[in-house]
Amino acid sequence: MTSVALRTDLTTRAAYVSDASIYRRVPAAVVEPHTVEDIREALRTAAERGWPVTCRGGGTSVAGNAIGDGLVIDTSRYFNEILQIDPQARTARIRPGVVCDALRDAAAPFGLTYGPDPSTHSRCTVGGMVANNACGSHSVAWGSAAENLVSLKVMLADGREVEIGADSCSDPVLEDRLRQIRDAHLMVLRNELGQFPRQVSGYGLHYLLPENGFDMAKVFAGTEGTCGVITELTVRLVERPQATALAVLGFADVFDAAAAAPLLRRPGVYTVEGMGADLLAALRSRPGRETAGSELPEGGGWLYVELGAGTADEAGEAARSLVDALMREGRIVDSVVVTGHDEARALWTIREASAGIVTRLPDGGEAWPGWEDSAVPPEHLADYLRDLYALLGRHGLQGIPFGHFGEGCVHVRIDFGLGTEDGVAGYRSFIEEAAALVARHGGSLSGEHGDGRARSELLPVIYSTEALGAFAEFKAAFDPDNFFNPGILVDAEPIDQGIRPGPGIRHFDLTPVHAFSRDGGSFVSATNRCVGVGLCRSDVGSMCPSYQATRDEVHSTRGRARILAEMLRGESVTDGWQSKETLEALDLCLSCKACSSECPVNVDMATYKAEFLYHHYNGRLRPMAHYAMGWLPLTSRVLEAIPGSARLANWILGFRPAEELVKRLAGIEPKRRMIHFAPVTLRKWFAKRAAAIEAEGERPAVVRSTVMLWPDTLTNFNAPDVGQAAVEVLEALGYRVVLPQGQVCCGLTWHSTGQLDMAKKVMSQSLDALEEALSQNLPIVGLEPSCTVMLTHEITELLPDDPRAAQLAGQVVTLAELVAEHDGAWPFGVVDAPAISQVHCHQEAQGTYDPDLAVLRKLGIDTDVIGSGCCGLAGNFGFEPGHFEVSQGLGERELFPKVRAKGESTLVLADGFSCRTQVQQGTGVRAQHLAEVLRGALSSEAGGQSVPQGIPVEG
Repeated sequence: MTSVALRTDLTTRAAYVSDASIYRRVPAAVVEPHTVEDIREALRTAAERGWPVTCRGGGTSVAGNAIGDGLVIDTSRYFNEILQIDPQARTARIRPGVVCDALRDAAAPFGLTYGPDPSTHSRCTVGGMVANNACGSHSVAWGSAAENLVSLKVMLADGREVEIGADSCSDPVLEDRLRQIRDAHLMVLRNELGQFPRQVSGYGLHYLLPENGFDMAKVFAGTEGTCGVITELTVRLVERPQATALAVLGFADVFDAAAAAPLLRRPGVYTVEGMGADLLAALRSRPGRETAGSELPEGGGWLYVELGAGTADEAGEAARSLVDALMREGRIVDSVVVTGHDEARALWTIREASAGIVTRLPDGGEAWPGWEDSAVPPEHLADYLRDLYALLGRHGLQGIPFGHFGEGCVHVRIDFGLGTEDGVAGYRSFIEEAAALVARHGGSLSGEHGDGRARSELLPVIYSTEALGAFAEFKAAFDPDNFFNPGILVDAEPIDQGIRPGPGIRHFDLTPVHAFSRDGGSFVSATNRCVGVGLCRSDVGSMCPSYQATRDEVHSTRGRARILAEMLRGESVTDGWQSKETLEALDLCLSCKACSSECPVNVDMATYKAEFLYHHYNGRLRPMAHYAMGWLPLTSRVLEAIPGSARLANWILGFRPAEELVKRLAGIEPKRRMIHFAPVTLRKWFAKRAAAIEAEGERPAVVRSTVMLWPDTLTNFNAPDVGQAAVEVLEALGYRVVLPQGQVCCGLTWHSTGQLDMAKKVMSQSLDALEEALSQNLPIVGLEPSCTVMLTHEITELLPDDPRAAQLAGQVVTLAELVAEHDGAWPFGVVDAPAISQVHCHQEAQGTYDPDLAVLRKLGIDTDVIGSGCCGLAGNFGFEPGHFEVSQGLGERELFPKVRAKGESTLVLADGFSCRTQVQQGTGVRAQHLAEVLRGALSSEAGGQSVPQGIPVEG
């Protein structure tokens, strides 16, 4: 190949072993084409090497049709241009790698949108949607991907690019062959296919019928990559309603909701989505989500019915009229109608998170796709659901059905015991019975997303021999040599072949250092949390920053989880915990913890990385940066113990040649500037101040109670001015402030570098030093967000058998939480200024910024919170060699441009020392901690001073 590079390295291949299905195939190579010619060359190379070809977009397929053991062509990274939006024709011409939301955003200025919108719309590609005939929640109004396809270009195995339209084909031989297939099977096509909207299983040959216009474009939709490579698409755009209202209808149970769903298919209705109380229970089982779904009306089953109209008032009135009619008929028990975007978004989030949420059942058990997209005529849905629940009961299985009830399509994840041979046999038994069940109800194995490896073998259950023969003839017309995605639809692979979480997944399992309390103490079970829905590949939100910077599957949360799973299996990645492939994949993980909260199943890659690094380097020499950054707390204590050493260190680092030498010896990224050490630490300042107060006999007039300030390493040794400000603020609020008597450390730097024995040791020593504070139940105020998260979350996972760890986690509060809850005299003035705020990624993931915003509002500060997540420095990450470009690139997404463009009066806020360092080194502006802002807002009577703005600094 000349212009396109094959990725044959094991790291990449391991990242692509699966999609969002239960299946596993290790590809021979992956290619990410930029051009049509790249694809042509890729096909030529695959043919020469005897590789089959599989196309892949966002990799969110739940049926296993985006994986293969040959060449995987991933169009999502580069082959993703929007070529043209034609608002008059209401069409878009695009490359297959365009993400659904990107197309919708491009069409929005014209009042148009792309109709199909599966729950993965923020990362699935339109090419993949067409290939699998995706639908989404609005299909009751706008139809499936097939129904929104105008024309396409397809490359065949010999490199020819064929253009296929609604009634034309640039290859007359192929067109004639399709007519022959249609004419030979007219009766079957009319009687077996296209019987209801969500009949997606098999090939959609009914589109070739004369009454359907012999539409060769639509028939290609749903071919699941088995007939060629899509190189270009022209898709239909639809007019967006001027205004919408969402009516969420509460029913006694999910069966009543299903029975009512087909009655709501009417003009002006855009969605009829259903879910039951069991899904809500699963959502509420997630950490921090105990009250989720409080916006829902009463009931045991719900329908989400969106209505459109010319104005919000008209849409709201239509929704209320619908509710009134259903209430009079006694069909619903309660309802909620909203017309505001934010209210509707909050409700939709519950439904859209379902695909990931139900991967873990409320009792913590694993649940899997497999019987994921079955569909029946909508009028049969209630009976089908009752029978499906009964079938689950007979097999002793749990599952949570939900889905597109208005079109009879059901999604469900089921707790198959796939880790054993007996469990796999039980899986087959259930799936075979479920196929027979859906056939009895006149349904389809798949209602969207295709049959793939999950259901292709079962097509004979719902289709006649003649229909299956027509499918084979259609496949052969495009791909006579079975070059594209073999084993799918025609000559199907067994449904129980190559199951990813199947037997053998625990070859390199061991007893981890972390408790993994939510995963039964198993690292394998923890990595199995990733089911592959791919939210980590989204451009919105905080997850996953390294993917957002690189667009590389390897550097997504999902890619890393796949590589870890391959390492634990030991078949492709054979070196176990010494695996260089796993180390490479984890290298760009910032340990920002965004995945621990944003991932629907709470994958915690930061913890997985720390665990891996511990075992990988156990008894071996580590990178110098692990010693330099990991042991920073100890280095800082040494400098504190030797008078004048901090000033000497700063003086030496002030000479650029000396700084460069230190960075080289310490294994620090050469493009970074070193941090400096405070000549007077917070502890020394506090002791000297306390002695002076004692000598002068001064005492605060009023003491509300005593709080302990946690003197974290960075505040104590590098930014004591933040700690000093916090002391003054707390005292102004009437608190007596104390510091721990002995040295304390949260262990963060050791934890993030995988030095877990040392992390546990310093945590235990800190608990010893806190005995008095714990016994007195003193609030322990944290200033550094990453340390606060260590003390409230990680400590109980590393010291699960020490009851003091859980007690400490319950006593730790942030400064903002304490100030926001203050009910006494308010000593602060009004600042009345705008601000840009960078929330620390750990606080965003495992804490809350709500108290901070409440305090800032009370100060009169209008805060623009950076929405792109991690600042990019992420503690030791940004100081490690090879990370600078990614680190700076992440800052350039939003943080740096906004800071550079800020007005003179605009404050720049960042509680994290890393965040402030990133802002300073990236923009030359000094950001402030909330404690500094509060101290500046103290009234003159309380000894306050004016609030400094974002301050330009040197170097």
